[in-house]
Amino acid sequence: MALPNPSDPTAYTYPWPLQGYENLPPLPEEKNEDGKSLRNEPSHAPSKAYEEFPEPLRRDRRGGFDIHVYFREDDEQQLNYARALWERIRREFPELRIYRVWDKPIGPHPRGMFEVNVLTPAQFGAFVPWLAIWRGPLSALVHPNTAEPGVAAAAGELRDHSQRAIWMGERLTLDLSPFEEAAAAGAGESTESSS
Repeated sequence: MALPNPSDPTAYTYPWPLQGYENLPPLPEEKNEDGKSLRNEPSHAPSKAYEEFPEPLRRDRRGGFDIHVYFREDDEQQLNYARALWERIRREFPELRIYRVWDKPIGPHPRGMFEVNVLTPAQFGAFVPWLAIWRGPLSALVHPNTAEPGVAAAAGELRDHSQRAIWMGERLTLDLSPFEEAAAAGAGESTESSS
């Protein structure tokens, strides 16, 4: 049996966005002083998402997001830029987990790359906007690491690397076949939500 296109949003189910906000009074239509944006009712507290990733994002050692920064390994300028960026990240963000520079494709990744993990919303909020500016000519994949009850690990990895992925720069085609094969075989234990 063939799996659906992993990037197809109709292949998945989604929680209702207003879950927990039902039966509230309508929001005001009044505009703010800028004449464009809408006024929101004041809240008693900021969203918990500022402090911890919402489920099913992982909150354990694995981290909530991986960021893969790609370069053309046959392009000396890109390779040098990638190595310099890698060093800059290690110096400016020493609290982030970062791995070696791979100068050739590895796993599902079609080009040379290095990986950075972010473990908290604060790290994500600082690093991803910074990377949007400093990535220069390089592409970056930002994908979540999720743990959903009843979903095999391979199926979760497949969705995280496709339908839930965020790209900066050129969107590259990943080799998702190992995830697809493992998901089709039902490989990987069912993941549990990390609280």
